[in-house]
Amino acid sequence: MRIIVTESIAAEGIEHLKNKGFNVDVRFGISREELLDIIGGYDALIVRSVTKVNEELLGKAPNLKVVGRAGNGVDNIDLKAATERGIIVVNTPESNIMAAAELAVTHAYAIFRNLVQAVSAGRRGDFRRGKFIGNELDGKTAGIIGLGRIGSIVAKKLMGSNMRVIAYDPYIGNEHFTQLGVARCETLDDLLSQADLITIHTPKTAETYGILGEKELAKCKDGVRIVNAARGGLVNEKALYNALVSGKVAAAALDVLDPEPNYNKKPEDQDYENPLLTLDNCIITPHLGASTDEANYNVGTAVTKLVGEALEGHMVPAVNMPQVSGGNLEEIKPYLKLAEALGRIYFQTEKKPLKRVEIIYSGDLAKEDVSTGIYTLSVAKGLLEVIKPTRVNYVNARNLLESMGIGLVESKSSYLEKYTNLITVRFVTDDRTLSVSGTVFAKSELRIVEFYGYKLDFEPAENVLAIQNRDVPGIIGRIGTVLGDRGINIAAVQWSRKDKGDKAEAFVSIDQPAGESAINALLSIDGVQKVSNIRFFE
Repeated sequence: MRIIVTESIAAEGIEHLKNKGFNVDVRFGISREELLDIIGGYDALIVRSVTKVNEELLGKAPNLKVVGRAGNGVDNIDLKAATERGIIVVNTPESNIMAAAELAVTHAYAIFRNLVQAVSAGRRGDFRRGKFIGNELDGKTAGIIGLGRIGSIVAKKLMGSNMRVIAYDPYIGNEHFTQLGVARCETLDDLLSQADLITIHTPKTAETYGILGEKELAKCKDGVRIVNAARGGLVNEKALYNALVSGKVAAAALDVLDPEPNYNKKPEDQDYENPLLTLDNCIITPHLGASTDEANYNVGTAVTKLVGEALEGHMVPAVNMPQVSGGNLEEIKPYLKLAEALGRIYFQTEKKPLKRVEIIYSGDLAKEDVSTGIYTLSVAKGLLEVIKPTRVNYVNARNLLESMGIGLVESKSSYLEKYTNLITVRFVTDDRTLSVSGTVFAKSELRIVEFYGYKLDFEPAENVLAIQNRDVPGIIGRIGTVLGDRGINIAAVQWSRKDKGDKAEAFVSIDQPAGESAINALLSIDGVQKVSNIRFFE
């Protein structure tokens, strides 16, 4: 598989992909036109913040399976368009948070002490230090907009400078504020009226775009200082320019702009213009938030690992699918595997079109703090992989089901009599409902415990024969003989019946797939009514 890397990442990450056997093209600074011409030949794309992965690009990338963003945000990636195409999007939100936080604090010190202006003057031979008298952070109030991972680190570092720290974040609980020792502002206006320093650490959304505009800046203290090292556009640049000129804002430091310049162009080729660049009291840096050796190594190695795993078909924490909760990825993998195995059963045993798939979670899986959305997608993925010639993954499974007119419903039930956890999948057609259930024992042992009304305790395997027969003596022996005569070894077997003398259902695990001749021979046995070849795992 082919991977193209269009922006700088750690060499160790690229070597990791090559060592895994991937064909990696490193094209730092590739032009937009050339990328559009060649993207159709690639299975994966790795970017940072400059490359625009939009509808235009994705429309020219029929083979693209995964986009890796080396860093935190995904503002430059059209998640909706990627999801519709079944393209997995991964990022590395934890890998550069220290670098980003430290840069914001560095900017704060720089604009309080006029450091950049003083250095620039010194290079011109102007050492009149009286021109650069600043202010101390000690005893001042820092207002943080967004108290997530990066905002929390910034809060701790500013408190280390003996600043009083307040924050506005309507999505963070009171406990987190208390643990950090940060005072909560119930409204943004409350923060604006108190802060000597405002630093922003939110993602760019419809809600946060322009969160500091003309009206908000007017509500700030005179002489406030502002730092934006998060996302371009969170501060309205025209309003900020006017406030810097008037003195309402004493100084500002921006690591991000809206729009951003091309960071790969040489100075003589640069055509970017921004009035803020003309102001001495505004520091602008070229998106350096993740530009440390440590962060480059972290994001480069982390994103390449995720991209490689995604291409190999492994479950990865993608941005455009439900996030994992109620346990880490390793802990939930058995449940993902079970859910997919349950989904794979229907179209390998039945042919009638489905109206709806209902998934019921019971026991531990029904707890409020457990998100089951990813398991639901696993069921859908397993169901569709059996019949869809195109690729199916966690990202596009729900959309594919909807395009087939198949509803997908999940619910939780607190009632569970026998097991600590249970996933039940009901396949609903026009005239009947068929149900299968499974559980996980001892954290990793999978069991099918119900198959279309028959009670079982069967470990799903790669090759299984589901055999329905009349409940009469001798059937088991004849089935064993047919398989043995064809060199097919039985690894495990379990029969179940509802009523004596009625029908029985067998799950027979075999070491290799049973061919058409073997299945026909089984069907010729008097009493055998149906034989289905089930592959629970690929």
